[in-house]
Amino acid sequence: MMIKKLLDKSFLKFLAVGVVNTLVSMVLMFLLEKLGYWPSTTIAYLVGACVSFFLNKNFTFKSSESTLKSGLKFALIVAICFLFSYSLAQPIAGYMLKYIPLSPVWTERITKLFGMGLYTLTNYSGQKFFAFKTKK
Repeated sequence: MMIKKLLDKSFLKFLAVGVVNTLVSMVLMFLLEKLGYWPSTTIAYLVGACVSFFLNKNFTFKSSESTLKSGLKFALIVAICFLFSYSLAQPIAGYMLKYIPLSPVWTERITKLFGMGLYTLTNYSGQKFFAFKTKK
């Protein structure tokens, strides 16, 4: 029952918005990779988060809550999910890739992709049940 509630039609819309977000974020991360792991991912996610907020507020969840209130909740969820996902991605991917002979650049790229997956799952849950929660 919880899975059905979690994976309703808003999840598909969230994924569609996520495709746009992911493309924007990934292109920015890779363009800015010379800045390092944290600066490139932070800048990319700040830009992607702005796009995501407006698309999710108006398209995915159709929230009528004020932009300020939902924006603050959205920003809190994005920050928590970003820090959680990318902090966890580094040690997990580092451990998993330890014995695979990859250049440092490719190790970092794969780590970022892993972080994106974690971020997507945690962010959807936070947006659905907190930032854009609808009253029923």
